[in-house]
Amino acid sequence: MAEEEGPTIELRQRKKPKSSENKESAKEEKINNTAIPERVPKHILFQCFAKIFIGCLAAVTSGMMYALYLSAYHERKFWFSNRQELEREITFQGDSAIYYSYYKDMLKAPSFERGVYELTHNNKTVSLKTINAVQQMSLYPELIASVLYQATGSNEIIEPVYFYIGIVFGLQGIYVTALFVTSWLMSGTWLEGMLTVAWFIINRVDTTRIEYSIPLRENWALPYFACQVAALTGYLKSNLNSYGERFCYLLMSASTYTFMMMWEYSHYLLFLQAISLFLLDSFSLEQSEKVHEVYKIYIFSLFLGYLLQFENSALLVSPLLSFVIALMLAKCLQLNVKKGTFVAKIMKVINFYLVCTLTVTLNIIMKMFVPHKENGHMLKFLEVKFGLNMTKNFTMNWLLCQESLQAPSQEFFLRLTQSSLLPFYILVLITCFLSVIQVVFRRINGKSLKETITLEDGQIGERPEIIYHVIHTILLGSLAMIIEGLKYLWTPYVCMLAAFGVCSPELWMTLFKWLRLRTVHPVLLALILSMAVPTIIGVSLWKEFFPRLMTELMELQEFYDPDTVELMTWIKRQAPVAAVFAGSPQLMGVIKLCTGWMVTSLPLYNDDDLLKRNENIYQIYSKRSAEDIYKILTSYKANYLIVEDAICNEVGTVRGCRVKDLLDIANGHVVCEEGDKITYSKHGRFCHEVKINYSPYVNYFTRVYWNRSYFVYKINTVISFQS
Repeated sequence: MAEEEGPTIELRQRKKPKSSENKESAKEEKINNTAIPERVPKHILFQCFAKIFIGCLAAVTSGMMYALYLSAYHERKFWFSNRQELEREITFQGDSAIYYSYYKDMLKAPSFERGVYELTHNNKTVSLKTINAVQQMSLYPELIASVLYQATGSNEIIEPVYFYIGIVFGLQGIYVTALFVTSWLMSGTWLEGMLTVAWFIINRVDTTRIEYSIPLRENWALPYFACQVAALTGYLKSNLNSYGERFCYLLMSASTYTFMMMWEYSHYLLFLQAISLFLLDSFSLEQSEKVHEVYKIYIFSLFLGYLLQFENSALLVSPLLSFVIALMLAKCLQLNVKKGTFVAKIMKVINFYLVCTLTVTLNIIMKMFVPHKENGHMLKFLEVKFGLNMTKNFTMNWLLCQESLQAPSQEFFLRLTQSSLLPFYILVLITCFLSVIQVVFRRINGKSLKETITLEDGQIGERPEIIYHVIHTILLGSLAMIIEGLKYLWTPYVCMLAAFGVCSPELWMTLFKWLRLRTVHPVLLALILSMAVPTIIGVSLWKEFFPRLMTELMELQEFYDPDTVELMTWIKRQAPVAAVFAGSPQLMGVIKLCTGWMVTSLPLYNDDDLLKRNENIYQIYSKRSAEDIYKILTSYKANYLIVEDAICNEVGTVRGCRVKDLLDIANGHVVCEEGDKITYSKHGRFCHEVKINYSPYVNYFTRVYWNRSYFVYKINTVISFQS
């Protein structure tokens, strides 16, 4: 027994020193791995710095060149510098004229405080109506522009109109720079940013409305949204350090709030973004903490906007607020279960259903208890648009006839195809979408995402920022396929996503992995294509479109509208200061800007009372009696009536979309059904009859001025109702 115990004791004693040696070696290995980081060679640091410097320089240069291009194109189109002030102001049409007129009012005010007070208690624009113009028309851009113009001493250097449009063109430069940076963050190469900018400028007819109407709210707001998307793209990246995350978070917070202040419809666009992030989070495709931090930004921006926008109740009843609150409540009720199990899958479905139900419920409750003036006509419009309702209402049918609210035309898709944008976008979107679907199924089956994704993996759909952009562009594209005006929200990100795909080796590697390419090394071929394809696209775009852009800058166009100039001159010289003018809303906006006289209506479509006024004033082009028209005009205290020959004798290309046709349908004067039954009014069309100068029209209206386009009638105060 003693002989058998000896070896056992000896073996146990031999194990102890071996164990201590392993611990010491593990400690040494840990120290070597963590305490002494490997220093990056200087030449690699120099290459990274040079890459970042050149990319930033290219991004800023692209933005500046685009802003200068817009300025030069605007000058050549309107011959702006050679115009008198009145002729320059006439170039602002419709609602653009209203926005710029308030900018002028702010500059004329004795102080900033007095100017703001007059705008918030404005009773000098629309007759018999006091409005808060700052809240109703989102005039924060004009307030900021007026402060900057006076605070910087620009009034001694530059004219107000040049300063105003210069700010808008500068923001468009920031817009392009933000798109450049977003694409650069996604692909890691600034070559993609250059291609994004090229596609954006070439397709600018479909990417921006800056050429048609400079002061539009979207031209002020969308550059901030582009900055927010760029910051969100960087924030969602998995390999971002803490300093980068903090910077992206701060930039995202500032740009989100600014975007919300600049545009009254901004919360709808942020709602779509929140849905994209919710879908990203639903399948655990990104850390939930990051997504919920973005939700907090939404909450903060909504409540801060509510307070600073004169307690704007539209923000409290917005779907964005209800959706974010529902998401946070659902998170509090969420149970911790093991991922990949059957119970976890059931919980995902329940959570999705809970969020949707809570969102609808909360929104209904908010609308019940919060007094609001939400755009009810928008809901009615959507009902008619999708065939859920029929109406003879003039306003609804007039909106349906607007080109920007109809489905996209074939010319739109043809233009995108001719610039090669649409084919590459479809290729990139399909590839990324299928890769995302693969990742989603892996997550449903309980497989975790890789912390580091290599090029050899060929899984572009595992990157959170790519998943977000795929979902977001699908949502925006779906809306753009219904309403053409929404293409200006979608097409810029089409440019960005398409440029990212063709410049990304990961996308080509994903395709090659699906095709099981073995004849050529797939990684090498992916790297070659990511450089060759964008280079070929860039060269072809340069050859085909660069000469066109230069030709546009060389051609001297001219905005010639002498009839409107003569009309404005007559009003300023002959009409009394207290006069009130009635006419089409678009013309009333120009009169308010050029003369400052009070009007009966405005070209704004977010107020039910103004919409009703517009419909009533448009009756001058209907088949109504002189007495009816007179009663309508005097109810708004109008002194002068302006009849436009272009509307009265309009020859529309779309049947039933002329103003006079829509009025006849709304008034029941013309009924077109299956049997083409037509009923005529016993009165002639007012705009025609009043020109003939016979009784009873001359009893109510006296013509005081006319030219080829406009007829001005003074509304008589003393009337003999005998024919």
